[in-house]
Amino acid sequence: MNAGRTVFAQLLDLLPRRAFESAVQRYAGHRKVRRFSCMDQLLCMIFAQITGRSSLRETVSCLKALGARRYHCGIRGPVSRSTLAEANEKRDFRIFMDLAMAMIAATRIDLPVDRELARLNADAYGLDSTTIDLCLKLFPWAHFRRRKGGIKAHTLLDLRVGIPVFLRVTHAKTHDLWALDQITPQAGAFFITRAKKNLDFGVRQRQPVNAATGVISDRFIRLRGPKSRGLYPDTLRLIRYVDPLTGKRLKFLTNNLTLAAATVALLYRKRWRIELFFKWIKQHLHIKAFFGTSPNAVKTQIWAAVIVYVLVLKLKHRYQLAQDPNEIFQILSLTILEKTLVFELFSETRQPDHKGHVHKQLSLFE
Repeated sequence: MNAGRTVFAQLLDLLPRRAFESAVQRYAGHRKVRRFSCMDQLLCMIFAQITGRSSLRETVSCLKALGARRYHCGIRGPVSRSTLAEANEKRDFRIFMDLAMAMIAATRIDLPVDRELARLNADAYGLDSTTIDLCLKLFPWAHFRRRKGGIKAHTLLDLRVGIPVFLRVTHAKTHDLWALDQITPQAGAFFITRAKKNLDFGVRQRQPVNAATGVISDRFIRLRGPKSRGLYPDTLRLIRYVDPLTGKRLKFLTNNLTLAAATVALLYRKRWRIELFFKWIKQHLHIKAFFGTSPNAVKTQIWAAVIVYVLVLKLKHRYQLAQDPNEIFQILSLTILEKTLVFELFSETRQPDHKGHVHKQLSLFE
């Protein structure tokens, strides 16, 4: 029963404890640890993400202010700034990475699939990276430009359910092609990407198109020039497309020579979900101001943010919440210590439908 338990405690029920304990043992997380366990560290980082704490000092001050209520959050004792800082600096970030990947693997099975992609009866992934700026004086190991530091989060997103299945944090100078070498492609995999304006190619064959779908042309091509030909020596397909909503002209390259041109355009449009994922975690989670300056501390905080993102998705699915993830996260940030059943909490905050009312103001989260 969840009666009398805080919202935070109910949220933590979604954590796979066995997977976390296995990861702690795998990377010797409790080696030379007396009081502050890996679970305490994880709960502190989750608390900081959900309540919007922007620094280590602020997080510890808020936890101290909770007093005995820390126990209801699952944190067993008082937390000092030096203890939490040392844990983030020294405890292997892979403990939290493995926990996040275990949560992702279980959540992918349960989440609803995008209707348009479900009709294709095939897996679809978006691969991209986002750059996170860092202060070069505080993070000298992350030298990016002359006076700027930074890291990259290379991400492979399952477009069918909108959840990352691969994420690696690297130096900001690392090329996106590096991530391709870290991924094992599935059988029958093919790619779709945007074509550059100055692409040098020769046309081998022209395919008929249906203008009603927005496709202008569909051609089989071969790349020309010593540099281009070396990148991909076989036949490619170049599709020109006009977005019916925005009128924007796009050119797609793919090595799939049989898929309908309109389907190629659909798959690339669905790729926008990875941009929305990057936007969401940067707006709602704290991955810009870091609690530690070492590479391990930075990666620990990023994986803690991913864990919170998956927790929000799991919470929405388990309780069939009507709110979108943005609203769920905002409500959690204000009610995390209330002793209310989660389902009742979100039922009370559900917005009524105003039929016939026209909203002229655009939604901030669309």
